[in-house]
Amino acid sequence: MRSPGRIRRTALAALSAGVLFAVAGCGGGGDRTAKGTTGTAEAKDVLLQPLASPGPGPFTASTARATASPSPTGAPDAEPTSATRTVHPVSGAVPGLYGGTRSVAACDVEQQASLLADDEGKAGAFADVSGIEAVQIPGYLKSLTPVVLRADAQVTNHGYSAGSATAFQAVLQAGTAVLVDSRGMPRVRCACGNPLAPPVVADGKIAHRGERWPGYDPARIVAVEPGVKAATSLIIVNADDNTWIERAIGDSGGRDRTPDDPPPFEPDADLLFPSPGRPSESAPPDTAPTGPAPSEPVEPTDPGPPEPSDDFGDTPPEEPWEYEEEGDPDVAPEPTQVFPAEPDEPAGPDGPLEPEVTAEPDEPMEAGLDDVFAG
Repeated sequence: MRSPGRIRRTALAALSAGVLFAVAGCGGGGDRTAKGTTGTAEAKDVLLQPLASPGPGPFTASTARATASPSPTGAPDAEPTSATRTVHPVSGAVPGLYGGTRSVAACDVEQQASLLADDEGKAGAFADVSGIEAVQIPGYLKSLTPVVLRADAQVTNHGYSAGSATAFQAVLQAGTAVLVDSRGMPRVRCACGNPLAPPVVADGKIAHRGERWPGYDPARIVAVEPGVKAATSLIIVNADDNTWIERAIGDSGGRDRTPDDPPPFEPDADLLFPSPGRPSESAPPDTAPTGPAPSEPVEPTDPGPPEPSDDFGDTPPEEPWEYEEEGDPDVAPEPTQVFPAEPDEPAGPDGPLEPEVTAEPDEPMEAGLDDVFAG
């Protein structure tokens, strides 16, 4: 017979497990907030944050250094007229996603660590969001790499209020200085010291609030996803001369070098925002012969069913998230714009394969002989 104390411990364990299960179930995929975080990461409004704007509840003063602003990748020459909000998923390992100046760090990592160490409450909230202990903050920041965004990017940002981190969705302007991890994920915004997390793209109507910047286009936003594996370096674009730089992970630019094996495209190539329906310039033409021509005429025969082909062309790019913008596109938007959801696009132009046709068996030989003698 079990003791009353053991029964109580068992009941408490079961209750704790039930609570954890309920919390995990409510969190959903990617919608969980860190320990000590308040607010929802799936808010229906997204804050536009220009380069120097600290935003609500900054953790620290700015530690971003004045560097040359990199040319945004694929930036439109004219003011955008698109009425569709599109968030393009992109791997953090893609060369050219980030930029910087050779041998110059975009952020002062030492100052960032010092500012957080001066405020115990903010340090604790920062550590909770980052999944570390407060005493690990200096080492954690030194493991990150200071770079500059080359495209407007949506993130889950965190302000500091009443002793806790508050999560909200934000779009950071291209040129924003950030600290990224070994998988290319933005983890700290240097203009305010806020910890960053992957974005949560909500369904339904999305309202943008905040100040629009010149060249902002709601159809050209990226959502950075972690690289397949941890990298030892990032390939970034030199803002001074539009050349490639290889920057070691966790380095502030002191070991910058020209990559031995640079990417097979120019730093200003527009790879982050593919245009559906536009043929790929790198795709080789389909010039393979269908088969050798016969040397002499032959009697027509039944070739049988055509063999299925495995050539379906290039794999289509991953479908971005799209939302229709309400209102007349010719009218200047108000400070808050609303983008209702757009219906899902068709799966693709390829239809199902035709069913295989089975050839009819040859007629018996006797029937052929009877026809000969009858003739």
